[in-house]
Amino acid sequence: MVFRLHNFFRSGTSHRLRIALNLKGLPYDHVPVNLPKLEHQSAAYKAIQPQGLVPALVDGDTVLIQSPAIIEWLEETHPTPALLPTDPLPRARVRALAAIVGCDIHPLNNRRVLETLRHSLSCDEAAVTRWCESWIAEGFDACETLLAADSQRSAGFSWGNAPTLADVYLVPQVESARRFKVDISRWPRIAEIDATCGRLEAFARAAPALQPDAT
Repeated sequence: MVFRLHNFFRSGTSHRLRIALNLKGLPYDHVPVNLPKLEHQSAAYKAIQPQGLVPALVDGDTVLIQSPAIIEWLEETHPTPALLPTDPLPRARVRALAAIVGCDIHPLNNRRVLETLRHSLSCDEAAVTRWCESWIAEGFDACETLLAADSQRSAGFSWGNAPTLADVYLVPQVESARRFKVDISRWPRIAEIDATCGRLEAFARAAPALQPDAT
């Protein structure tokens, strides 16, 4: 059975899940949820995802929510190719890189936060952009330092010689950073990883601009 992926083309959490599904060769139907039109707040969508957030992955009668939990579930149910190293220490390092994005950058720059800045706190777009850039820069500075210190890292990926969970999280955050006019060249290792992953079909097909709802 083909998965049904309820997602929004520009959502970073949706983007990372599309990458993970593609890397594992798992087909899915793209079900768009238009965030600017508030489709995620509809009763029909909240019957699928009570938080009204994207993405949601439907597998037959089973609904999975929250991209970290979904990706972990995919890793457990479809373990090949693996997105985590076998050994515990490298697994922890890869998870840490993913968590910097998933816990410390993305949540502060997601749509709900930015809309609160704009409408509840009356921030103009310049202030919103400065907010986003500050958290992206802080997180990317840390990632770049960790990548530089890791002797097991191969050029082009966050760890080893193939994509891992860290890359699945990092590439969508780079895409988001570019939307906010952040100069990625400040972090050469991150820029290199983004370029290498962008040449892989699994990442290229997941790109926001290529999704059906991007038009």
